[in-house]
Amino acid sequence: MSILQNEVAVITGAGSGIGKQVAKLFAQEGASVVLVDRTSIVEKITKELIADGKVAMSILCDVTKENEVEESFETVMKQFGKVDIVIASAGIDQISPLHDTTLYQWKSVLDVNLTGVYLTNKFAVKCMLTNGQGSIVNISSILGHVGQKDITSYAASKGGVTNLTRSIAVTYADKGIRVNAVCPGYIETNLLKDLNDDMRKERIQRHPMQRMGTAIEVAEACLFLASKKASFITGTNLMVDGGYTAQ
Repeated sequence: MSILQNEVAVITGAGSGIGKQVAKLFAQEGASVVLVDRTSIVEKITKELIADGKVAMSILCDVTKENEVEESFETVMKQFGKVDIVIASAGIDQISPLHDTTLYQWKSVLDVNLTGVYLTNKFAVKCMLTNGQGSIVNISSILGHVGQKDITSYAASKGGVTNLTRSIAVTYADKGIRVNAVCPGYIETNLLKDLNDDMRKERIQRHPMQRMGTAIEVAEACLFLASKKASFITGTNLMVDGGYTAQ
């Protein structure tokens, strides 16, 4: 039996990268998946999943806007009557030294990567409190734990996600709601499209495994934490980083 059979899973940032892989993997494992993204590409992915016999729906939503996030969860509750799993994967990147980082850039990254996670968790918890149980997995980063040159707003946002996850976890642990984070190293997704060859080589060398990770490797970690196989795990930050932070 698939390990997410009869579960309802909401995935933000499901239009690409890690979020897309999570949605596909969770659907394969029996979950009814709700793909949330601000771009219409999720509609195409959803149609492909349905054509493959999976239960899926898509919602267009900007996770920085409270009313849209709230309405998205209301839609899920009306459709399925519950929310079992939420993966907060929506995120954007930004590379520049502090003195060249504009306030607009700073706010834009914090809005998506941290405020978006806060709002997603807020309304996920509201739904899960009615269920009496649930599992949330936030996508943080190794850069929420270690510093790196020329990473400002992104590092700040992921550091916030890392500790927000711990705080929410201890707040709702006695309510049957588990909250964890996955912290990827450098993963081969569109977020790395702006890296030049030298930057790419330098980042690969930082990983003891001497390669970048893949989105499916992160998705498998999310699957474990979201499932009942991790029933006594909450408040943790799971490194999926090829040994990056072990050094």
